[in-house]
Amino acid sequence: MIKNTISNLIQERRAHIGVIGLGYVGLPLAVEFARKGFQATGFEVDAAKAEKINAGESYIGDVPSSAIKELTGVGRLRATTDFDHLRECDAIIICVPTPLRKTKEPDISYILAAAGDIQKSLRSGQLIILESTTYPGTTDEVLLPILEEKGFKLDQDFLLAFSPERVDPGNPQFLTHNIPKVVGGCTPDSTEVATALYATIVNHVHPVASARVAEAAKLLENTFRAVNIGMANEMARLCYTLNIDTWEVIRAAATKPFGFMPFYPGPGIGGHCIPLDPHYLSWKARQHGFDSRFISLAEEVNSRMPEHVVTLVADGLNDARKSLKGSRVLMLGVAYKKDIDDVRESPALSIIDRLRVKGAEVRYHDPFIQEVTFDDAHTWGNGKPLHSVDLTDDELRTADCVVIVTDHSEIDYKRVTNLTSLIVDTRNALNEDLRRTSRAQIIRL
Repeated sequence: MIKNTISNLIQERRAHIGVIGLGYVGLPLAVEFARKGFQATGFEVDAAKAEKINAGESYIGDVPSSAIKELTGVGRLRATTDFDHLRECDAIIICVPTPLRKTKEPDISYILAAAGDIQKSLRSGQLIILESTTYPGTTDEVLLPILEEKGFKLDQDFLLAFSPERVDPGNPQFLTHNIPKVVGGCTPDSTEVATALYATIVNHVHPVASARVAEAAKLLENTFRAVNIGMANEMARLCYTLNIDTWEVIRAAATKPFGFMPFYPGPGIGGHCIPLDPHYLSWKARQHGFDSRFISLAEEVNSRMPEHVVTLVADGLNDARKSLKGSRVLMLGVAYKKDIDDVRESPALSIIDRLRVKGAEVRYHDPFIQEVTFDDAHTWGNGKPLHSVDLTDDELRTADCVVIVTDHSEIDYKRVTNLTSLIVDTRNALNEDLRRTSRAQIIRL
């Protein structure tokens, strides 16, 4: 039986693991398998990334170059752009992006491309696992038919499962090995073998009844966060209107030991999951005639936060008898979260656009992002790329307003408060002591 064949290869660490896509999800996964004694091959369309891996260099903050160098040196890890080598793999894990189209509908073109590459090299005795976030039904409605087109049969020739990625970039506490893994196969055999594979690198694996359950679980996780962040953002706007300290309200509510979980407001939501995943769920709901009103409302609230930030800037400047038009605004941080180099869906881009439209001169400092460019999703302003400026005393003094968009750890906020006249703090980065001793006017969400 194919189940026994692949299971034995896994148990004996003789299975060759292929990972398609060597980004924030795929590279740590390939490294972890290689660390556990498997031969791991990463497949990339970006030749520069493949070359760096083979040279022992990492481009992912959570993966040290020393680990890459060690594993490539002993021959357990390599990268290639030649997808014909998929035939050599006993297990193939798909970790490709799943963005949204401009219409906010799912774009699974990268999944389809990966499936096409696998189909060309498919042989009997392979386990295929999709990790890319997608709508419920993708694994058995889209992937399965593609893999069976050439006459191969599920459970007879190959196994197929879904296991959602749960990567949190920049979080040193939770890495691949200690984040529980959910696994759902298209058949019981697929679930069993995929569970056994992940159990070799992850402390806890939670099997579920089907791939659809696993797909829905991933969307629920991030939709839960998006909805609750939306509630926190709505509360922040209300508290601003009522002249109440939002953060003190949240701290007070969080003292309740049951029935409350604190979520915090911000300038908007960003990253590769939370801004996108709810749309996958609501899109699938619409296909079945279901109106997911809660999800849509949360998206509407969260998408308005960049405009609210601009309003706070304008109000602060107005109090200082200055116009937003012509004012110099210095943004601190453009990454979507602290201490990482990722600007995907970052609310900073929308804030920059809105400030530019209103005539502000926008500059930014981010120790992790040296340049930001503006694609079709962020072209309300003049669309010109921006480069990070040095955070000099003169830069801070000449800014009419400093906006803390990303609360990077290495920024000296005491120095910022001492040299700046107006600060809009969207992340509660300034503690009570700094706020009390600062000479600047400080506006918080």
